[in-house]
Amino acid sequence: MFSKIIIHADGGSRKNPGAAAIGIIIFDEERKKLESYKECIGNTTNNVAEYKALLKALQLAAKHTRKEVHIFMDSELIINQMNGVYKIKSADMLELFQKVKDYERAFTKVVYNYVPRENKFQAMADRLVNEALEGN
Repeated sequence: MFSKIIIHADGGSRKNPGAAAIGIIIFDEERKKLESYKECIGNTTNNVAEYKALLKALQLAAKHTRKEVHIFMDSELIINQMNGVYKIKSADMLELFQKVKDYERAFTKVVYNYVPRENKFQAMADRLVNEALEGN
């Protein structure tokens, strides 16, 4: 078990809504890859796909630590909602937000960070989303 892990998570859909997938990469503090994950999640919106990626990331994180988790995503909306900057208006999104908050309880600390899609680690998570959608 690690005292701190770093996760890059991404979700996306080909149309909005449309075929959607998630991609997650988990690293230790030195950015050594511990695990990667990709999955098609059916038809949904881009924002729901981002939340589903976040939920799966926290599920996977529990195998590696119960302490500190740093999550990086390229969705300003999700990161700002998780950090309490943006209010959540949609009932569906609020339900997903609450699930994430429930999952957070497994850890002593969860930190949400926005990174641009061009970040090399975020690009790796995005690649997993596309691989899942293309069936690779």
